[in-house]
Amino acid sequence: MTDEAPKLELRGVRKTFGSKKVLQGVDLKVPRGKSLVVIGGSGTGKSVMIKCVLGLLHPEEGSILVDGQETVGVDGKERDRLMRKFGMLFQGGALFDSLKVWENVAFGLMQGRGMDRKEAQNIAIEKLDAVGLDAAVGNLFPAELSGGMQKRVGLARAIAANPEIIFFDEPTTGLDPIMADVINDLIIKTVRGLGATTLSITHDMASARKIADYVAMIYKGRIIWQGPVAELDRSGNEYVEQFIHGRAEGPITDDVREARPAA
Repeated sequence: MTDEAPKLELRGVRKTFGSKKVLQGVDLKVPRGKSLVVIGGSGTGKSVMIKCVLGLLHPEEGSILVDGQETVGVDGKERDRLMRKFGMLFQGGALFDSLKVWENVAFGLMQGRGMDRKEAQNIAIEKLDAVGLDAAVGNLFPAELSGGMQKRVGLARAIAANPEIIFFDEPTTGLDPIMADVINDLIIKTVRGLGATTLSITHDMASARKIADYVAMIYKGRIIWQGPVAELDRSGNEYVEQFIHGRAEGPITDDVREARPAA
């Protein structure tokens, strides 16, 4: 990691649901203008972590700093101001079926910022063009689009307001390898164009290797390794090694076996 103050930082973040401890002291730094990808298996806390950063969930302990400012417990106008720094590409696209494509892209501009409808439409068309979709697509409905096109629309919406920080939740899930690579290329292109900082979560190691400047692995609610993507294959961490190579045998498998009830 760089010595520069991080754009986003989590310190000792803990989140539980009843007796289930999901985040158990997450420490993470995302350098300004860089892409950090968090890898890890299902149920390790990746999505909960992002929801805590967005303020959708409230951690019981810890700090979440944006530009060095505490965000945990912030609400009202300060929360609205903070949210304007964020953009989000959801795993399933999360497009509104009843709205046209351009209205989906412009939704935050009109509803969140009160922008004039025509001005918002012009920006939406501009952002659709940035992700390789022509203006005619803007007048279609999400159900008329392929999965890859819906991902592009989701990306256009994520960058519509020129956010400072963009979150990507499993950006290539459900796509074939070629379309996944297209989306990865678009993510790199659009993020660099904005100069944004990004935090992504994914199971897709091809995607992680391509879009990341830095990688971190979360396991049992803690970050167990983080470093430059170039060092991923020589992490020296047996959990990371097993995960990135998709090996059935290893410490993660042993944990799964221990959790199973006896036959």
